[in-house]
Amino acid sequence: MGRRPGIDRISSNDLTLLATDRGQVPMHMAAVLMFDAGAAPSLAELTAALGERIARVPRLRRRLVPSPPGFGRPVWVDDAAFSLPRHLSEGAVSGGRGDLLREAARLACERLPKDQPLWKARLVRAADGGGAALVFVAHHVMADGLGGLAVLSALGDDRSELDDDRPGPGAAPVLQAPLPTPPAPAFPQPGPTPRELLADAWRERLRALANTPRALATAARGLRELGLTRRHRNHAEATTSFNRPTGSIRSVRTVALPLKEVLGAAHARGCTLNDLVLVAVSGALASTLRSRGEAHRSFVVSVPITPRGPREATALGNINGIVPTEVPADPDPAVRLARVLEQAGNRSGPSRGASVGPLGVAFRALARAGVFQHFIDRQRLVTTFLTNVRGPAEPIHLAGHRIASIVPITMTPGNVGVCFAVLSYAGELVVSVIADPAVVPEQDELTRILADELDTLAKT
Repeated sequence: MGRRPGIDRISSNDLTLLATDRGQVPMHMAAVLMFDAGAAPSLAELTAALGERIARVPRLRRRLVPSPPGFGRPVWVDDAAFSLPRHLSEGAVSGGRGDLLREAARLACERLPKDQPLWKARLVRAADGGGAALVFVAHHVMADGLGGLAVLSALGDDRSELDDDRPGPGAAPVLQAPLPTPPAPAFPQPGPTPRELLADAWRERLRALANTPRALATAARGLRELGLTRRHRNHAEATTSFNRPTGSIRSVRTVALPLKEVLGAAHARGCTLNDLVLVAVSGALASTLRSRGEAHRSFVVSVPITPRGPREATALGNINGIVPTEVPADPDPAVRLARVLEQAGNRSGPSRGASVGPLGVAFRALARAGVFQHFIDRQRLVTTFLTNVRGPAEPIHLAGHRIASIVPITMTPGNVGVCFAVLSYAGELVVSVIADPAVVPEQDELTRILADELDTLAKT
């Protein structure tokens, strides 16, 4: 109990996120946890449950502190002033689900105080009986999508905490093993001393020097993952009228389908669920842009990938690369899928996620030169982003109440006017369409076309 934990430094990928967080919207991710209608917990219930379990996720009570020059990357240290009520609040909206999502997008666009742990949560109730949701917002430097799910699982109810005899839709038991509860160190722990920081920084430098050959090989694989070393690269049209500098507002629309149907359709075509969604997204983009009088040959969709699988809530952070995938704008989904499958090898194998290294070096260099924002406001490399996270197969309960659905939200700065976030949870697939309404006023129509594309693919 008296032993000091190890130094919790951010990774080089996290450092890139911090260095490049200069856009009109912050580098946040959010999850809208929709409770069963009429079965949402009270703020007091949430506060009690989270207060008991927050020690399971050390980073929720830590703030980010920069190290002196030469002493290595910033570190996470316990926030002695941490108070759960500073991060957890409640409110209401006058409408239904649409207003809940509007409020969630607004919260995700608000910058978090840098002198506190980088997250907040708000219990939002819809006045017209549209239900209630817990909107959880965190800076991306805290965790990636898989890490966010690890946090949710750690904060959720154990099976032994549920009352299976309680009536109502929240009575279904959670089919998950109870979480281990090892004794946590006393809180707050003191941060590392300058001497400890310097010694740790030099150990990291020596390890990096010893690993130089491996790092160079990984960088080469990363360039191949990015498609930058192909001799005959097919140059797609990455920019559209959706690609112009975005503002500080985002709106969210969703498409929901039974997960079993979409998975079955993907397997029948010999592809992944992500491949199928890529095909649907490109079809929706092409149709919407044609209504603007634009005819594009293809699009470039940036697909984040990670070399890590599911992780523990005590080991968060980001190790994500990207694979730019060219998807034709052809009206025939079979043509689009064939091109996606040609590139599928770049999203698997030993190089998976290796592009994080070259990207980090390039982006940090642009940030130091003060031109990163200029670059992302005018980049011509990608049309849109598509993130896909596989969530729990069984429902999670929080404070004794079932989370019926989860809506993912990601923030994309620069000149990408619309992006897509995909999450599977408890038998449901949710695709979020996140857009700057000034750049994509046809967001409702784009979402409707995407729903039609997905429905057609799932049933044929």
